[in-house]
Amino acid sequence: MRDLDLGDGTLVPASLLRAATSRAGGPGGQNVNKVETRVTIEVDVDSLPLPDDRKARIRERLAGRINKAGVLRVTSQAERSQLANRDRALARMEELLSGAITEQAKRKASRVSRAQKQRRIEEKKRRAQTKKLRTTFD
Repeated sequence: MRDLDLGDGTLVPASLLRAATSRAGGPGGQNVNKVETRVTIEVDVDSLPLPDDRKARIRERLAGRINKAGVLRVTSQAERSQLANRDRALARMEELLSGAITEQAKRKASRVSRAQKQRRIEEKKRRAQTKKLRTTFD
């Protein structure tokens, strides 16, 4: 297994990752019944070589994927080979962790311009007029 590169020089050593295999469903004929191609990669969030604020950010943003023991788990069974599924799971783990530790930019408050409000009202009036003309008179 390879190390995970989370960007900005942060590496998660492969020694912190655990991989488990199991039989996957789906197409594949006898291969499915005989070979363990599903790969699950796990990492303990507390053991990651990151500052506490980043670990907290990971726990917050990936709360649905982290179990009560604090273990983040990613599974892949899309491919027919164990090696390809392991590569996919590692890439997904890398993507999730790097996405979770990046700081999101603060949202800048903005206002709708007066001209934009006016255009919206005019369009509503035009639309109402069009609909009003469709009514039938008895």
